[in-house]
Amino acid sequence: STMEETDREAVATAVQRVAGMLQRPDQLDKVEQYRRREARKKASVEARLKVQSLINLSVCGCQVMSRTLNLTGNEELRKNHLHIMFREVAGNHLIYIDSKLCCKIFKSGLSHHQTQSVWFFFFFAFLSVPEIVRETQDLIERGELLQAHRKLMDLECSRDNLMYEQYRMDSKNTHDMNLIHTYFGDMQKLSEELAKQLWMVVQRSLVTVRRDPTLLVSVVRIIEREEKIDRRMLDRKKQTGFIPPGRPKKWKEKMFNILERTVSTRIEGTQADTRESDKMWLVRHLEIIRKYVLDDLLVAKTLLDQCFPTHYDIFNKLLNMYHQALSTRMQELAAEDLEANEIVSLLTWVLNTYKSTEMMGNSELSPEVDVNSLNPLISQNVVDQLLSKYMSTLTSNIIGWLRKALETDKKDWIKETEPEADQDGYYQTTLPAIVFQMFEQNLQVAAQINEDLKTKVLLLCLQQMNSFLTRYKDEAQLYKEEHLKNRQYPQCYVQYMIAVINNCQTFKESIISLKRKYLKIEMEDTLSSSHTSMDATLDIIAKEGCSSLLDEVFMDLEPHLNELMTKKWLTGSNAVGTICVTVEDYFNDFAKIKKPYKKTMTIEAHRRVVVEYIRAIMLKRISFKNAEERKEGAERMIKEAEQFRFLFKKLAAGSGEDTEGLCDIIEAIAEVIKLTDPSLLYLEVSTLVSKYPDIRDDHIAALLTVRGDASRDMKQTIIETLDQGPSQPNPNYVPIFKEITVPTLTVPKLLK
Repeated sequence: STMEETDREAVATAVQRVAGMLQRPDQLDKVEQYRRREARKKASVEARLKVQSLINLSVCGCQVMSRTLNLTGNEELRKNHLHIMFREVAGNHLIYIDSKLCCKIFKSGLSHHQTQSVWFFFFFAFLSVPEIVRETQDLIERGELLQAHRKLMDLECSRDNLMYEQYRMDSKNTHDMNLIHTYFGDMQKLSEELAKQLWMVVQRSLVTVRRDPTLLVSVVRIIEREEKIDRRMLDRKKQTGFIPPGRPKKWKEKMFNILERTVSTRIEGTQADTRESDKMWLVRHLEIIRKYVLDDLLVAKTLLDQCFPTHYDIFNKLLNMYHQALSTRMQELAAEDLEANEIVSLLTWVLNTYKSTEMMGNSELSPEVDVNSLNPLISQNVVDQLLSKYMSTLTSNIIGWLRKALETDKKDWIKETEPEADQDGYYQTTLPAIVFQMFEQNLQVAAQINEDLKTKVLLLCLQQMNSFLTRYKDEAQLYKEEHLKNRQYPQCYVQYMIAVINNCQTFKESIISLKRKYLKIEMEDTLSSSHTSMDATLDIIAKEGCSSLLDEVFMDLEPHLNELMTKKWLTGSNAVGTICVTVEDYFNDFAKIKKPYKKTMTIEAHRRVVVEYIRAIMLKRISFKNAEERKEGAERMIKEAEQFRFLFKKLAAGSGEDTEGLCDIIEAIAEVIKLTDPSLLYLEVSTLVSKYPDIRDDHIAALLTVRGDASRDMKQTIIETLDQGPSQPNPNYVPIFKEITVPTLTVPKLLK
C-alpha cells in the first residue's frame, strides 16, 4: 500500500542520514548529541503541525467571535458566548486561557477590528512560544548567537506588547500580568543562557579576537541591540510608567564588569610559585605580569579596538582596568611580609619597569598610552614604608653577613697551609673581596630603584664597615695573644698575620673605589669623617700587625741579643751574624707584605735592632779592663754596625729609604769607647750628646762604666759640664735613647 511505501522511504532516508552522520570514528562520541538534536527536530515538526491546526481553529474561532459581536447589544449574552467558545477551543487543546482576561479585552472598548487582531495575536503567541523557545535554544547551542538573539527579541517583543496592552487596560491587576509572565517564563531562561554565552566570549575576548573576530563582533552587536531596547523601554517608562520585567538589562555595563573581573583574574592568576617552592617567586610573578599585560594591551590596540564601536573607547577602558588591577595586586604584594631582595624586586618593578619601554612605555602602545599621565601603582607612603623596612632588614643582614665573613676568615687563620697570594705575590685572605662584593651587590640593587636609596645604602655599608673594622682589630689582637701562649701554634701565624696586614691596604683601596663608583662628589663631605676613622683603624691594625711580627723576630733574637757586650762576645761570638741571618730569613716572608707596610716594617726592624744593640751596651754587662780591650770591643762594634748597615740596605732595596743614620749611633758610641786619651773624653762625649740630645745622664754614666777607666769624679764632672752644653742634632734624627732604660744602679747612687 501507499502507507507502507512511505514508511519504507522514511526508513531508507533515516538510514542514509545516520550513515552520513557517522562517517568517522570520532563522530561516535557525538551519537548522544545527534540523538538529542533529531528528537528536538521531530518535536519541532510535530509542534508546527499542532500549531497549524490550532491556528486554523483560532481563525475559525475569530470568525465565530466576529459574528457574535455583531449579533446583539446584550452584553451578558456576548460574555456567555465567549466563555463557551474559549472553553471549547482551549480545553480541546489543553491550553489554559483565563476567560476573565478575555472578558477584559472584550470590555476594553476596542473596535471590532482591534479585538479580532488581539485575539488572533493572542492565539498565535501563546501557541507558538514553546516552539520558538526550542528553536532559539538550538541556535544558542550551535553558537549562532545573532539569529538566536533575533528570535529572543521577537519573543520579548510579543510578551512586552501583550503586557503593555494589559497594563493600559488595568495597571493594578497584577494577577493577569503574572499570568502573561508565566506563559513566557522559558524566555527569561533563554535570555540568561544567551547572556552566559556572551560573557564567555567577552571573558576570552583577547583570544577570540585573534581566532574568530566575527564572533566578538556579533556579541557586540547583540549588546548594542539590547542597549537600544533598554533606551526605548526607559523612554516609554517616562511617558507611560510601564517597563517590562528584566529591563533595563544593562548588558553593556555587565560586559565591562565581566572584562574588569577577567583582567583582575588574569593578573592574580600569574603567581605560579610561593617563596617555599621558589626563592625567585616574586621576580617570576612580576615578569609574567609584565609579559601578559604588554601582550594583552598590544592585542587590544591592534585588533580589539576594531571590533567595538568608537564610543565604547574600549582600549582606554581596558588600559584603566589593567592599571587598576595592577595597582590592587601591587598593594597586596606590598602588604606581605617581604624579604629585602623581594622589596627591591617589587619597588624596581613598580617604580621603573612599569613605565619603561619593556611595558607601558613600549613604542607600539604609543601614543594611546602616555606613561607620564599614568598614576603611581602604589602611594608614596607605601613606597616609603617599604624602603624603611628594606633599610632595617638590610642593616641586620649586613651585620650578620659581616659577622659570618669574619668568623669564616678566622677559621682560615689557624690552617696549616699558607694563605693564597694575589697576582703580585702578596699574601691575602678572601675577606675584603667577600665584604666588598656584598656591598657592590646591594649597591647595584639599590641603584635599580633610585639614586637616593643608592646613597643611603652606601652610607649604611660604610657605617657598618667602620664597626666591622673595630671587631677585625680586636680579633687580630686576640689572634696575636693566643699565639703568644704557644708560639708553635698556629703553624702559619706569620703568614696569616701578613695577610691581615695586606687586607688593610685592600680595604683602603676598596673603600676609595666604592666611593668613587657610587657616591656623588657633592656627597663626599658627609663621609669624610667616617672615611678618616676607617683609615685610622686600618692603620692601627696594620701597625699592630707589623709590630707583632717584629715581636716574633725579636723573641727569636733574644738569646743572641743577650750575648752582645759580654765576655763571650768579646772573645769571638757570632751573635750578630746569627741575628742578621734570622732577620733576613723572616724578611723573606715579609716580602709578601704590601709596599707601604713593608717599608715601615724594614725601618722599624732596623731601628729595633739598633735599639737592642745600644740597650745591650747600657746594660753594663762588660767593663773593659784596658785600652786593648776597649779597642777590640770598639772595632767589633764598628764592624757589626757595618753588618747591620749592609743587611738593612739589602732589605730596603728599591724603597729609597736612607737607613745610614741609625748604625752611625753605634759607631759614635764605639768612638767614645775606643778613645785612648782620657783628657779628650769630655770632648768626645759632648760631641755624642750634641748629635743625640735625648741621651740622658744615666746613659753617659753607663757608657763610661763600660769604658772602664773613668773615675767617679770624672763621670760627675763630665755629666755636670754636659748639662750646660749646646746641642746640634740632625734635623731628621728620631730620638732613640728615650726608649732605652738603664738598670737600677743609677747615677745619683754612684755620685753619693
